[in-house]
Amino acid sequence: MEKARLEREIIAMRVARELQDGDVVNLGIGIPSLCSQFVPEGRSVMYHSESGVLNFGPLAEPGEEDMDLTNASGHFLAWVPGMSFFHSADAFAMIRGGHIDVTVLGALQVSEKGDLANWMLPERGVGNVGGAMDLAAGAKRVIVAMEHTDRSGRSKLVRECTYPLTGKECVDLIVTDIAVIESTEQGLLLREVAPGWTAEDVQRETEPDLLVSSELCDIQL
Repeated sequence: MEKARLEREIIAMRVARELQDGDVVNLGIGIPSLCSQFVPEGRSVMYHSESGVLNFGPLAEPGEEDMDLTNASGHFLAWVPGMSFFHSADAFAMIRGGHIDVTVLGALQVSEKGDLANWMLPERGVGNVGGAMDLAAGAKRVIVAMEHTDRSGRSKLVRECTYPLTGKECVDLIVTDIAVIESTEQGLLLREVAPGWTAEDVQRETEPDLLVSSELCDIQL
């Protein structure tokens, strides 16, 4: 029987635990955009978008959608006190000036060295640079939130990226539907596994050899 994998919302919830009080955080397309729903209790996180908004809130409730207020994935956002709006050039200046504490990005591939590829699928000729390259280079911490394998069952964690790179050795932490993995100088360190999974199970789904933490545990929410 195939082991259960975490839902996208659970991945986002686990990523949100990494966000510290006062962090300025940029959320990418897909699973990362769900993180604004799960700010840990007692913490104040200021979300930023390269479209030109700072301090946006969770997703809008049904019936309260505003066509002019969406996140990177096109989801409608709720209005919150203290939101500010500005030119996209200013938003990118914040990234390039080193003012983003954390960015949460999706990925097509992450290498064992922490290289990130997330903007181009060569076999389909589909790609969009967007702000990911600026974020990979400019954010103080890069967290990847993604499914562990692609639709064909191939690991997205690879020894070396075969897709065009977004950034080299930029990824700090990877949260997938089966594991939490830290990118270290020694290699990829398996820290947490989904309930019912073992380190051996995760290794079978992963191309590079994983280091296993002495404190390995189930994913903490």
